[in-house]
Parts: sequence; C-alpha cells; structure tokens
Amino acid sequence: MSESLKKAVVEWLGDRVDAVGFAPAARFEEAPEDHRPEKVLKGAKTVIALGKTVPRALLRSSHYELHNLHRSYHTVYAFLNDLSLNLANWIEAQGDYYAVPVPTFAPMAYHGMEPWGLLSLKHSAVKAGLGAFGRNGLMHHPKYGTMLRLGAVVTTAELPGDPVIEDEACPPECTACLKACPHQALKEDGPFDKIKCMLSTISHAIYNIALKDQQGLKNIETVINTAGYNYWIGCNTCLKVCPNNKVVSS
Repeated sequence: MSESLKKAVVEWLGDRVDAVGFAPAARFEEAPEDHRPEKVLKGAKTVIALGKTVPRALLRSSHYELHNLHRSYHTVYAFLNDLSLNLANWIEAQGDYYAVPVPTFAPMAYHGMEPWGLLSLKHSAVKAGLGAFGRNGLMHHPKYGTMLRLGAVVTTAELPGDPVIEDEACPPECTACLKACPHQALKEDGPFDKIKCMLSTISHAIYNIALKDQQGLKNIETVINTAGYNYWIGCNTCLKVCPNNKVVSS
C-alpha cells in the first residue's frame, strides 16, 4: 500500500509541481528536537517535499527584477500553501492516515530573535532527494538550481523514501556567491549567517513601526507572523551570480 500510495501522490500532484520527493521521518534525527517531523505531527512517518520553480528570467530584468521576484515568490508561496493543504486533505481521505501542511514562510517559531520554520523546508528537500546544499546556504536542484520555492506535507503514512543526492551542489572551486554577497553573510570558513542575510534583505512596512522599541521586540513572533509572507525582498545577488541558475541547453 505504501508504494502505491506514493505513486498516487505523485500522480495527484501531476504537473502542478516541478519537483517532489519523499523523506522518512527518521532522516531528521539530527534536526533540533523542536523542529522534527513528529513535533509537527504526532506519529509522523514521512515528509513529502514539494518544489515549484520561478522563471530564471526574473534575474535578467534591467530595472524591475526585485519587483518581479517579490511578486513571483509570494505568488508561489501562496500556491504551495494551498496545494499542500489540499494534498494533506487528499491523503487523509485515502485511509487511516493523518497529514498536515508545513507553512512556506509564516508562521514561524522564534528562538530569542532568531526565526525558525516549523520544519526546515530546505533540509526537508535535501533529505527527500530534491537537491543538495550549496555554499550560499540554499538548496540546489540538479535542473532548477536555487530557483525552486519549497513546500511540504508531513504524514503518518509510511511511504518509501527517495535517494539522497550525495553529489556536491556547487561547481568545484566556485566562490561566486561568497565574493558577491554585499552583506558578508557568506563565508568560506563558516556557515551561512541567516540573521545577517535576513536583516539585510527582508523588510515590511509594518516592521519599523511595530518593532521600533523593546516592547515591540518582545512581540516579534506575533508581528512577523501576522505581517505574513508578503515581505519585500531587497537582494538577489547570490541567485544572480550562481552558475547553477544559468540556462543550460538541452
């Protein structure tokens, strides 16, 4: 039944996604305890990772690339949230299973001032065989580079996992993103600095008003989550310089 249900999930999704992979919950044992599949859903057995690409042409505008990137990202986020909810409902209708969608952006859980996804979608994608981590801290898909936006569903259905990609994501010796990052969030000898990147690239009209003092900062989780995923994206440098995002002739 598990193999047939997995096949049925893929068929149900059809061409609505550009990538789908399956990861047994046991692959998340090294994740922080509060951000493992079983914290999202009791009895979790499988994480289904979903990917929907945005056009590479978004990186080639002479003037409005951030405007177009902003709208394309948030259009896909809303699409994946809707699709994940429908997939979860569909799985539950197939038998004695539970399934729950994982938010594409908000709501997030805060640890101090650091935002965490309920379940890391990048790690979910890597553990489901969609790609591998690159030096810019993003998940690189073999075909779509870093242009996939991600979603996921956690389910109690025990579905066969897909092979994890062991190949290096980045071309040998490539340091294009490290050299180009205007915010020094990427380092050759250290991990991707998520906070430095987010503070430099993500903004929202409400942030400066609601987070201007200590009282506001105490409620940062509520502010960020209720502002939603319609934030402004102020940088796409690592996407533009990445050779994995170049168009490859078939």
